[in-house]
Amino acid sequence: MLRKIFKHQNAPDYTLLGVIFTLLIIGLVMVYSASFVWADYKYADTLYFVKRQFLFIGVGVVAMLFIATVPYSTWMKYAKVLLLFCFILLLLVLIPGVGLVRGGAQSWIGVGAFSVQPSEFMKLGLIIFLSAFLSVNQKYITSFKKGFFPSLILVFTAFGLIMLQPDLGTGVVLVLTCMVMIFVAGARLSHFFGLAFVGLVGFLFLILSAPYRISRITAFLNPWEDPLGDGFQIIQSLYAIGPGGLMGVGLGESLQKYFYLPEPQTDFIFAILGEELGFIGGTFVIILFLILFWRGIKIALEAPDSFGRFLALGIVSMLTIQVMINVSVVIGLIPVTGITLPFLSYGGSSLTLTLCSIGILLNVSRYSKL
Repeated sequence: MLRKIFKHQNAPDYTLLGVIFTLLIIGLVMVYSASFVWADYKYADTLYFVKRQFLFIGVGVVAMLFIATVPYSTWMKYAKVLLLFCFILLLLVLIPGVGLVRGGAQSWIGVGAFSVQPSEFMKLGLIIFLSAFLSVNQKYITSFKKGFFPSLILVFTAFGLIMLQPDLGTGVVLVLTCMVMIFVAGARLSHFFGLAFVGLVGFLFLILSAPYRISRITAFLNPWEDPLGDGFQIIQSLYAIGPGGLMGVGLGESLQKYFYLPEPQTDFIFAILGEELGFIGGTFVIILFLILFWRGIKIALEAPDSFGRFLALGIVSMLTIQVMINVSVVIGLIPVTGITLPFLSYGGSSLTLTLCSIGILLNVSRYSKL
């Protein structure tokens, strides 16, 4: 089937494609295992979440395979239009009555029975635009005025709009991804040191300006100080991972999904995976993500032009940063951020846009000398 889709064209990276399908299958199984108790209680349908996830995967895979046939140079032509569209969505979500509030953040726009998260569009849109900008202006990137500063203005404008929702986790992923791209483009370290200082001051201000963020920090440092409040999620996550041991308690046998770990099919699905499949299962998933990272970097290095290199680098950096943050939260290394685990966590726009990103990466691989 895939050969028919890509006939008369160079083949994409089948190793990467195999990793993606493997992660999607694991994710579908784990979404069902982690959610059937909650789904039965809330919707009287144990398959509620897994059916929707299957639909999201279906739409996302079709979009991924289609985008994989579109020459990646096409995105450079429409980079400005895509970025403008993303900014419009970020502004629309802030309008009362248009943006939907979930988990204390006005981050969603309702579309019929479903909803989309504009910040997910912005992550991909900004990667495409920044790739186009850096490919044309890379020779100016060592200049603060001509290269570095214009890039920062763009990135932090998007970050500011996302913080108005507020959604610190997504904002951090966006900024870190763009900083990786700008650094690889050849920006001066002295500019980054200055930015790091300003960023640290700004980050402290963001934390101190919102009581719930301070609570997350204190809960991270000592979750047992408030075990039924801000420390609840991380404690229950560790209670899930601990009993998993080497082999896990068995698929479907998790105890923490029985209303201990809130909505375990989303941000904390890796905790349920660790409980049911143990250290071996968790390690296998991490190895799959490492292969994804390896293939993505190889595609970037072998891309035929600078736009393709920056595009592949941005996509693989975004996914790697999300994985690192999510797993770090689940095992208690950093405070709770609300970042999903790519391909495994339940979600609509997040999963679909991630698969669209992979479609672009697959297309770049068709032109790379792998």
